[in-house]
Amino acid sequence: MQTNKLFFIVTLFSIILLACNSADKSTPNKNEFVIAKGLYSFGPEVKSFTDCEDGRDFWVADSAKTLELAYNDLGFEKPYTPVYVEVECRIVKSDTNTVTGNYDSTMVVTKLLKISKQIPEGPCSQ
Repeated sequence: MQTNKLFFIVTLFSIILLACNSADKSTPNKNEFVIAKGLYSFGPEVKSFTDCEDGRDFWVADSAKTLELAYNDLGFEKPYTPVYVEVECRIVKSDTNTVTGNYDSTMVVTKLLKISKQIPEGPCSQ
């Protein structure tokens, strides 16, 4: 009988431990870098990114100052023309007291990996 109780307690403890360790990891913590692939739009009032995989929208903060420069170098006649980008970034909670408050999260770009006027086939082109 004691063996059954001990087995039950160990099993229950293991389940609780696994449940605690498998918390929602879809949103990385603010110090974790991720590679994001999606559409970036830039203009006087909006700096936004739409993730190709899940469709989430982010406000963009260009901490490296290379993304905005590369976008401008593409020579668009009109602002807000979307381009395909791959960036290294951190995802942080948006400040609700600023313009970024319309977005749940802000993407802080630390490194531009790729920028292209050509939007690849797949989820980004829809």
